[in-house]
Amino acid sequence: MHCALWRFFVAATLLLSSIVRASADDGAIIDRWYSALLAADRGELAELLADDVRMTLDDIGVVQTKQDFIASIDEWQGAVAGATIRHRIEKSENGQTTVLACYDFPNNDTLMRETFTVAGGRITASTQTAVAQDCSGY
Repeated sequence: MHCALWRFFVAATLLLSSIVRASADDGAIIDRWYSALLAADRGELAELLADDVRMTLDDIGVVQTKQDFIASIDEWQGAVAGATIRHRIEKSENGQTTVLACYDFPNNDTLMRETFTVAGGRITASTQTAVAQDCSGY
């Protein structure tokens, strides 16, 4: 009986450590995402996105493919000039990470809740929803 309990403890510890590592890896991917987004770095953004990614912009009812998103970077580059993006992870579990992000543009700011699904080191899905028209709630 004691041996079975010990095996259970070891298995549970290994499982928990793999979940913690996966969450840490997902957090690093999310950090890279926001850095690349702020720099409008097409190459890095393309590397972070899975080929079949679906990016949902809830507020405007748009779903973008990887190609759609990368094609929009020229316009984004002008919009993000002089901006900052602050983000913090609210929760991360089972390959899904929810982030509160403040997009602080030179003339306005907005608070967003973004959910990323990460698998195999790439973002496979993203959903973005506005929380507020300013970042006072950040």
